[in-house]
Amino acid sequence: MKKVFEGLPWWVKWVAVPAIALVVFGGLIMSVVGFMIVLLFKVLLFAALVGALVWVVRKFTSSSTSSRSSRNDW
Repeated sequence: MKKVFEGLPWWVKWVAVPAIALVVFGGLIMSVVGFMIVLLFKVLLFAALVGALVWVVRKFTSSSTSSRSSRNDW
């Protein structure tokens, strides 16, 4: 592969070839990046919803436990 690019100017190696790769594979690259962003968002949303559910359940179970114990004290 090195021999193919040996006699070419620097701008072919560092500008033209990456530009052609972006044109050819740009849609694929954007699809993968978009999928990763959506996946990350869904993972964060899932973690936030599970955390909120755990917090709500603990809040209600602790308040119902404390109200039961106060009734038993009477």
